[in-house]
Amino acid sequence: MGSQERKAIIALPVTVILTDIGTTYFIKNKKMLRKFKLADKIEEYGILLDNFTPSSLQRMMLIDYVSKVEISDSEFVTIRQEVMDISKLVTYSMMYRQYDAYIFQRVLASDVIKNWNRKNPANIIDDKTKINDAFLATVLKEKEKDIAEIKQSVLSPMYTFINRNSNLLPEEKNIQLLLSEKFLNTLRPFTWFIIAKFKGQDGYDSLIKDIRTGLAEYMEKAKIAEYVALNVMELAANAENNNLKREAKEIFKGAVDMNAVLFDPNIRHQVLDSLQRKGELVYISWKLGSRGTSIGTQGKLHITIYNKESEYEKMKEAFDEKKHADLKKRSLQDFYKDLPEGESNTDLGLYYLSYLSEACEKVNVKFESFVSQISGSDLTVVTMAINL
Repeated sequence: MGSQERKAIIALPVTVILTDIGTTYFIKNKKMLRKFKLADKIEEYGILLDNFTPSSLQRMMLIDYVSKVEISDSEFVTIRQEVMDISKLVTYSMMYRQYDAYIFQRVLASDVIKNWNRKNPANIIDDKTKINDAFLATVLKEKEKDIAEIKQSVLSPMYTFINRNSNLLPEEKNIQLLLSEKFLNTLRPFTWFIIAKFKGQDGYDSLIKDIRTGLAEYMEKAKIAEYVALNVMELAANAENNNLKREAKEIFKGAVDMNAVLFDPNIRHQVLDSLQRKGELVYISWKLGSRGTSIGTQGKLHITIYNKESEYEKMKEAFDEKKHADLKKRSLQDFYKDLPEGESNTDLGLYYLSYLSEACEKVNVKFESFVSQISGSDLTVVTMAINL
């Protein structure tokens, strides 16, 4: 969380595919759109971001302008941090959206709203209620002090819990504090309008308790963002290394040791140049569930790694074996300890699937992963489906 929100600029070309809402907004405001052929060979409209602030992309995701985010490269080692930053940015944005949707439903189901609707049948408040944006902004400005106090009352127990957690370093505590604030700050304005309007009325305390409980739950869920980012990066690195080895065999006809391909800078550079010229890249795609869909599907995040894989069946077998690894027998820390000093293991990304699955299960997040191949293509597709 910390790095993706603190970094001023992410310097990495990113293809952003827009939703219908996003497309309409861009066209209405005379913004130029481009047609992209994505990794799955489907053509869609969007924009290309070369250097961008994390907050600008996050704002687009929070208001449901973004359908997919895709990056591609032949080498991911040199852009490791940027890839992880983007992954965390997408995952956190989905978390914020889900928390917002959850709290809005809790607000509508609260006693304060039930009481209001019973007494005001001609002006009920529900998920179809429309309110003028200018009026809403004016009221929220007038209630600014009240809203700040409400946020503080919600966050106070969380602040205490975080600050007393001796397992966290000062930097980690700061990140957790900022994360808790971000969850509240990304709630829709209408939610704060309702909360401020009914402050102190019957059922208000119960509503605040609901918001606190929900925040605690989503703070726990947010822990998987780091796992997701690590998993994405390691799977991409695994695909990259497979490409390097395959291309090296073609270039050197077996005359070069495979470890030299991975660790000798000169040989590695030569092989990467060849892959780049051929356009044989690894693609990473994040597909976001739309806020316009039902509450059961809007929290879905599909992360897909596309790569040309000559030995699909072998890859699938390794994938299935490692994603069901017995974690009780081997921790991630043990796995790292077993690696020879200065070396990496190209299977690490596959082992991460098991750790991510376990982490998701602990916080009641549904996680699935599978490998497939696009019909009529040599592209191997590794998919992680996360339902937040």
